[in-house]
Amino acid sequence: MTTLTLTVVDIDDTVPGIRTLTLADADGGVLPSFTPGSHLVIECAGGANAYSLTGETAAPHHYVVSVLECPQGRGGSRWIHRQLGVGDTVVAHPPRSAFAPVLRARRHLLIAAGIGITPMISHLRSAKRWGRDVLLLYVFREGRGAYVDEIGSLTDNASFFTDRAAFLAELAPVLAGQPFGTNVYICGPSQFIDDVVAMAAELGWPPSRIHVERFGGELAPGDPFEVELSSSGQVFTVESGVSLLECLTTRGHSIPNLCRQGVCGECRVTVRSGTVMHRDLFLTDDERRHSMMACVSRARGRVELEL
Repeated sequence: MTTLTLTVVDIDDTVPGIRTLTLADADGGVLPSFTPGSHLVIECAGGANAYSLTGETAAPHHYVVSVLECPQGRGGSRWIHRQLGVGDTVVAHPPRSAFAPVLRARRHLLIAAGIGITPMISHLRSAKRWGRDVLLLYVFREGRGAYVDEIGSLTDNASFFTDRAAFLAELAPVLAGQPFGTNVYICGPSQFIDDVVAMAAELGWPPSRIHVERFGGELAPGDPFEVELSSSGQVFTVESGVSLLECLTTRGHSIPNLCRQGVCGECRVTVRSGTVMHRDLFLTDDERRHSMMACVSRARGRVELEL
């Protein structure tokens, strides 16, 4: 898999608990362009993590990511916050997006909580560049709002909330009052996403116009499901709280893997039949029709794999 070697050229710790890194090509070259809503997978202590790119999208000389410190996490954020310094190098995989703006949308409604604002920044840049109609709702803890000043330079159509009740009071009428053809993009903690999606569904939003970006590795245990392997006919059950990757590995199957959070693409397996509940940040919609990431995704009922 192609990787990039990037140098840390600046670190910003202005927002408590959030470290913003500016990364440049180690040889000073132009970096690959990316689609708004893309993330960068950085190989960290303990594996690899995906971080949303917030800088310029076209032929950039720098990549910018913001990382929330998670003391109880898998170690990537602690490594970035406590060990990484200006002048250090990191290994990253080229940008990839599963959260791009729908270009035909009449309006783009962006709804973010906390560090979930990061993928919205490139959406705002794109909307400003191309003159697209955009509206942002952003809720965060007092003193913990990231990119607040930059948002003000990108749009006049943004509302900020530091009180959850005030945010929820505004959310329902905003969702209910959007013109036909609006697409909504939601990023934040899992429960936040689930609550907003549920409200949108109750108000009649079609699933095709609801787009979510979940944090890698933030997963509920999930229900048990059955797996059939096409090569051998073997059938087994993946229990709640256990990943498909773990089950395959314990049964002697060698499945490449790196991040175990659905961001790197290493543990991709081919699906012959069944309904997959995709939880990754890697596969495109087309790829999800016949593939799943064994580390995080699950199935509903039974799935047949080409293994």
